[in-house]
Amino acid sequence: MPEEFEEELQQKIEAVRPADRASMDAAKAHWKTVGKPLNSLGKLEDAVVRIAGIKGTADYTIRKKGLVIMCADNGVVAEGVTQTGQEVTAIVAENFTRRATSVCLMAEIAGADLFPVDIGMASDVPAVTKPEYKVMSGTKDMFLEPAMTRSQAARAVITGLHIVEKLAGQGYDLIATGEMGIGNTTTSSAVASVLLERDAAEVTGRGAGLSTEGLNRKVDVIRRSIELHHPDKEDVLDVLSKVGGLDIAGLAGVFLGGALCHIPVIIDGFISSVSALCAVKLCPAAADYMMPSHKSGEPAGGMVLEALDLSPYIECNMSLGEGSGAVAAIPLLEMGLAVYREMSTFDEIHVEQYEEFE
Repeated sequence: MPEEFEEELQQKIEAVRPADRASMDAAKAHWKTVGKPLNSLGKLEDAVVRIAGIKGTADYTIRKKGLVIMCADNGVVAEGVTQTGQEVTAIVAENFTRRATSVCLMAEIAGADLFPVDIGMASDVPAVTKPEYKVMSGTKDMFLEPAMTRSQAARAVITGLHIVEKLAGQGYDLIATGEMGIGNTTTSSAVASVLLERDAAEVTGRGAGLSTEGLNRKVDVIRRSIELHHPDKEDVLDVLSKVGGLDIAGLAGVFLGGALCHIPVIIDGFISSVSALCAVKLCPAAADYMMPSHKSGEPAGGMVLEALDLSPYIECNMSLGEGSGAVAAIPLLEMGLAVYREMSTFDEIHVEQYEEFE
């Protein structure tokens, strides 16, 4: 039944609860006792407090970290909006299993396990493709027809959610998000244009290096696709099905899964942040469970984070994708947690505690 995925999604959304404010207050109180100048670790202190609310306790550790990379192809590449073809998606997806991409090396340093998911690649990759996760072999060309059906969009979201439930059962307590899919800055810009109510030219960038002529074509394709399909900004599944991508939908499910399972989920760059925005539009309480990493170089990167009321932890002018920004933030979060948990208190070092003034 086409409605079954949407019905299950609604049931999962209804089970999500806001982060625990009492645990956040307890974490804030503990920070004031740590023997260092008050608030001197800035956003790292805020992150520790945020995770306390997510986990429902001020006394927690981070043991297992995972990076979920949603891999999918987009039919809109037929309109000349990218430099490369869809074959690159499958090549990079396979390289994720061979320690042969940038994020593989970065994740190794961060201690994060990689989970590449074929949620909608045009070609199967034996080391990655699993039938239970693959919704379809790439979306349709949104310039000509809706990218996917509403049922396929809902199934993609549910797939991402199920993956987090599975990882939670395996003991993962921090998840980073990543994606791989040629053409996905086009679909992300289209979704951002609708949800942020901005013209395509305001939210669209050069992606992996388009010429000015290519950028103009990309903007025109996005604008005309939106005009053709009239996606309803109040209905995320409608937007995703008409001008979105399977990777975006799958990552939206990952963010919802984090909220359901009380696991912090780190936003990567532009595509990941658009997915996070989709998740919040579906379930406002899910916003409590999201952690920013960096601000994408794409024009709408900052706009989307602002819409999510999040400020990035790092400013590195990164635009690689794959989850590289998300895993780069993991060591920072762990450093903040180490100080929070292990540093002596003012009482222990026999120093008068700092006073907090307005």
